[in-house]
Amino acid sequence: MRFYRPLSPVRAMTFDLDDTLYDNRPVMDKTEEEVIAFIRQYDPRFSELPADYINVFRDRIRRQQPEIFHDVSRWRLLSWRTFFLHYGYTATRAQAGADAVMAHFAQWRSRIDVPQSTHDTLTALAAKIPLVAITNGNMEPEKCGLADYFTFILKAGPDGRAKPFYDMYRTAAQRLALPAENILHVGDNLNTDVEGALCSGMQACWINLDGRDVYHDPETRLLPHIEITQLDSLTGLL
Repeated sequence: MRFYRPLSPVRAMTFDLDDTLYDNRPVMDKTEEEVIAFIRQYDPRFSELPADYINVFRDRIRRQQPEIFHDVSRWRLLSWRTFFLHYGYTATRAQAGADAVMAHFAQWRSRIDVPQSTHDTLTALAAKIPLVAITNGNMEPEKCGLADYFTFILKAGPDGRAKPFYDMYRTAAQRLALPAENILHVGDNLNTDVEGALCSGMQACWINLDGRDVYHDPETRLLPHIEITQLDSLTGLL
């Protein structure tokens, strides 16, 4: 554990989910693989569809709705709806197709292998202070055994703009009824998690799982209060 700034008393913690509490890459790779397999069987015309073809429609939606990136689930849904419309589906059938793809996506998205060390750490922390999840992603914590650790969960889109915007950070502080400076946000991303938390008035803990150097990392704009390499280090703060 490294300290870069003086730490005020920690009375609550907020957590990023993907790549902070578990490795998100394997589940996303598998989910995308299963989604494209599903769509190739959905209609004979899609049997040879390139795996990245949906990006054409994602880009189109982003141009039409520049703020859509704040809600990745809705962005994905609208992209698939546009895809089906492009292939001549009626609006009703296009919506049904997009809903079917999203249901299949959700089925695989939360099949996450959460390390036992994460469960043990969150159990120990939750016994002492409130914990909150703040995510830009679309993982469903209740489907992988994480939801019960959190007092509440905030998701970009339904609960405000994506990190590093301040919306969810400030909502967390308001709902916890705590000064932001007594909340420690924990995350792996130096921009969305560290810079976002600091600019919102919270303290920031960077979990560095890849042996990066904060002083020479191109993503570093602001130093966190703390750097850790293992999640269970957090228990030593309480």
